[in-house]
Amino acid sequence: MTYLVYVAVFGAAVVLFLWLRDARIFFRTGLPGYRKAAYHGVLYGALASLGMMITLTTPAFEILGLGLILAALYLQGRIIREKVWNNEDTLDRFLGRVPLHRANKK
Repeated sequence: MTYLVYVAVFGAAVVLFLWLRDARIFFRTGLPGYRKAAYHGVLYGALASLGMMITLTTPAFEILGLGLILAALYLQGRIIREKVWNNEDTLDRFLGRVPLHRANKK
């Protein structure tokens, strides 16, 4: 087992964290960009989990597993989202704290 296994586990955890953060922002604001990001995050989380499992179980295919994780991170970052922060702290942005107002509320 090499250090790449730890990189794979950390990368998969980051993908899943970003998915949960996008879902939290969508549930708090109702913005369609974050809805799309949350839905696609399920697929990217599955792709990253598959990459992590390949890396953990088959040492010969560590690079393939890392490639799947990096692809999930790349694709997750390409989704266009609305701007929800103005002057918030880094911790608020990291945790996905946004004001409680729904965009689709009448």
